[in-house]
Amino acid sequence: MAAVTEAEAQYLHVLSAFLAMEPVNSVISLARGCTGGSITDIAQRFFWEICVKASANGNGSYAKKLLKKLINEVELEYGEVLDEVYEEYALYMSASSSKEDTLVKENRRITKFISFLFPEGSYNHPSCPRSRKLVIPLQCSLNMLEGDTGCCIWPSSLFLSEFVLSFPELFTNKACFEVGSGVGLVGICLAHVKAKKVILTDGDLLTLANMKLNLERNHLNYDDESPKQPGEAAHTTRVKCIHLPWETASESELSEYCPDIVLGADVIYDPSCLPHLLRVLVALLRKPTKTDNGSLKTEDKDTTQQGRSPVVAYIASVIRNADTFNAFLTLVDQMDLSITDLTAELRPRFELLPYMHSYDRSSVKLFSISFR
Repeated sequence: MAAVTEAEAQYLHVLSAFLAMEPVNSVISLARGCTGGSITDIAQRFFWEICVKASANGNGSYAKKLLKKLINEVELEYGEVLDEVYEEYALYMSASSSKEDTLVKENRRITKFISFLFPEGSYNHPSCPRSRKLVIPLQCSLNMLEGDTGCCIWPSSLFLSEFVLSFPELFTNKACFEVGSGVGLVGICLAHVKAKKVILTDGDLLTLANMKLNLERNHLNYDDESPKQPGEAAHTTRVKCIHLPWETASESELSEYCPDIVLGADVIYDPSCLPHLLRVLVALLRKPTKTDNGSLKTEDKDTTQQGRSPVVAYIASVIRNADTFNAFLTLVDQMDLSITDLTAELRPRFELLPYMHSYDRSSVKLFSISFR
């Protein structure tokens, strides 16, 4: 594979940031880095071309905002704005009262493309595509303040996705269960590294429906408890989507899933939900064994160690409220679980989202939870 020049890599960052709908100031800043600080005709033409293409993805409102910022920046520098840029912005302005723009104002969901960019020297890494770029389209909420938080991309899900792609050997051929799966980003990455089975769950039905749509957009068929189809490849990842409100999930229901690994991103946020979350984690971390009559019996923490690997949970979280996190630690201790901070030890090997200035990787902590 031919080496990518520094200029090509920089423009790839600009394109990736635009498609991920990063803040427009960040996208403009990345473009300045490609041209030595000023916004040249080449940079303008690049924006114009990708903005035109992006309008077909239904994200015209964002493209209009970026074009406006681009024109203002060039004019502040007493530069010359390309006619094509003015014309493109005029088209967006003329459509400002259209049905599409009205839908945007009514909290219509939009499409973000999250591009994981593998660096030079990662060609032989198991999760690295031939193009060294894994692009994941996701339908997301435009405004998470309108009660649609499950359809937003949170920093811990980005971190956990980088973690999965950096350490595929931890997840390949493993049955993985995610609590609070949101838009499904982590699950899509688990399928990419060929987890044996991926079970995605959420307690909100609208979030679950959006997640299923995202799986389809990424060419993943979610499984509604159906058996493997004849002729299905042995390495094909089976993905299930389960409606799982933590407060009503029963231990017998949870014990049927038998995961090897449990994952969760930004699930430590509401003190009232923590007892339910911990009860779910305890049920999932207990591995069931078969009794003499063939029924399943839940293992305790001692028998878990006899001839089989214990189940482990990987929880990524931004600690936004110290009291909430301390309440979580107290419950972990009361339920005889062990929690370990793995942030330094298992920090993602690669910085796969270098263009994403809105994502503060250093704010996320990674913990493992298991029975003592």
